[in-house]
Amino acid sequence: MRKIIVPVVLAFVVGTSGMAFAATTTPMAPAAKPAAAATIAGPQTISSTVKAFDLKSHTLTLANGVAYKLPATFKDPGLKAGSKVTVKWQQNGKEYDASSVTLG
Repeated sequence: MRKIIVPVVLAFVVGTSGMAFAATTTPMAPAAKPAAAATIAGPQTISSTVKAFDLKSHTLTLANGVAYKLPATFKDPGLKAGSKVTVKWQQNGKEYDASSVTLG
């Protein structure tokens, strides 16, 4: 029995010494915080149906409940509730600024 214990212990010591080297790590720099979504995202497009349209306040509300602010030079192409539209927009803080609206 004693003849087996010495080789087993020796094999155990040799086998685990490599694990000690593998466990050493160098400290890594903390991950950089991602930039705010509003600064990353460029113009986006959404296709939906019109829930409400108010030319006086220059707002267009879609079926998802989001109100898009229309430019002052916006010309009404015949929008009405229930119309299918495609809106090109960009988030500006908490507002959604629409740059173009097309029917269909």
